[in-house]
Amino acid sequence: MAADPLPPDGYCAIAPGHEWHGPYHDSEYGFPVSDDRVLFERLVLEINQAGLSWLLMLKRREGFRAAFLDYDIDRIAVFGPEDEARLREDARIIRNRLKIAAVVHNAGVVRDLAREHGSFAAWLDRQHPLDLASWTKLMRKTFKFMGPEVVNEFLMSTGYLPGAHHRACPVHAEIAALSPPWMRAKR
Repeated sequence: MAADPLPPDGYCAIAPGHEWHGPYHDSEYGFPVSDDRVLFERLVLEINQAGLSWLLMLKRREGFRAAFLDYDIDRIAVFGPEDEARLREDARIIRNRLKIAAVVHNAGVVRDLAREHGSFAAWLDRQHPLDLASWTKLMRKTFKFMGPEVVNEFLMSTGYLPGAHHRACPVHAEIAALSPPWMRAKR
């Protein structure tokens, strides 16, 4: 979301009531995630958002879902050069060669982590709690196309780091009731 100009209260000030941002803000952003496909989708969207706006990602979300086979990690992990070439021609997604290659590579990493740890979510849980700098170092070592902003937004959006909502936002209370990983780490 870094490419979107945000007022001082951030996403919570602009998202409620917005056609695209509203539903994401109110029911997904910052909520704890344990489903590997959802985690992988967020990873894919955050990687592709780098340098662009989050609104663009939300508008192209269904196109990404279709192009990446409903985030079937095992199938994406074995994509070859022909698949990547097809994706570079798919106008429903961001057709950046490096981002597409990163998604395919990262699917293989997620698949391997899931096999070793039971799930991608379990691997994330085993790493937690870390601060942003430590998360960034780990994610850069493990995955491709993982700058600090991508790491921060991925982990904030899935409940591993704080900051998705300001305290006065009603959604903050909903998320707190679910005890996301970042809140459990403070106890």
